[in-house]
Amino acid sequence: FRSKQWYQRRVAITAGVSDKLSIPSGCKVKVSKRIVTVDGPRGHLVKSFKHLQCELIPGKKDILIRVWFPNRKAVACVNTIKSHIENMFTGVIQGYKYKMKSVYAHFPININIINDNTLVEVHNFLGEKFVRRVNLLPGVTCKSTGTKDEIMLEGNDIENVSRSAALIQQSTTVRNKDIRKFLDGVYVSEKTNIVQVEE
Repeated sequence: FRSKQWYQRRVAITAGVSDKLSIPSGCKVKVSKRIVTVDGPRGHLVKSFKHLQCELIPGKKDILIRVWFPNRKAVACVNTIKSHIENMFTGVIQGYKYKMKSVYAHFPININIINDNTLVEVHNFLGEKFVRRVNLLPGVTCKSTGTKDEIMLEGNDIENVSRSAALIQQSTTVRNKDIRKFLDGVYVSEKTNIVQVEE
């Protein structure tokens, strides 16, 4: 036997799920056919949510995210969309910075940054003559931090920054050896923002 309240909750859940996301000051948001454009002090970002059955309604100070008659996966999509747009806000206000360190036991790994800070070359990995080249994704630049064996990736789009870091790390994957012993490679050491906001 199920109570009346259970059925009321069930109807409330299945009718529609919505959430509001406040727009931070200094950001402008435009929504057109589930394509979200965010403008801020550091530039602008565009992301498409056309693959999701959702409703995005921009207001003056917030964005309404709504899904009608959802199943469990559609309910989860509401928070996912909210997180993506929050990351866009952070990107255009503060930006993203990933620091990477090269780790080696014997052969020093040399990293060259060329092509207007958008191409990373990894030399002398495990003493190999082969040069590993990684093209960074759009909007991502690479710089030296001034510390030995350390570089940093900067950009507004968290996906492109993190994927670029992953491409560099994967280019130095050790093959046909025990990876517990051979720990050489270039790894992410720190994830921060370019502009630090005082709370």
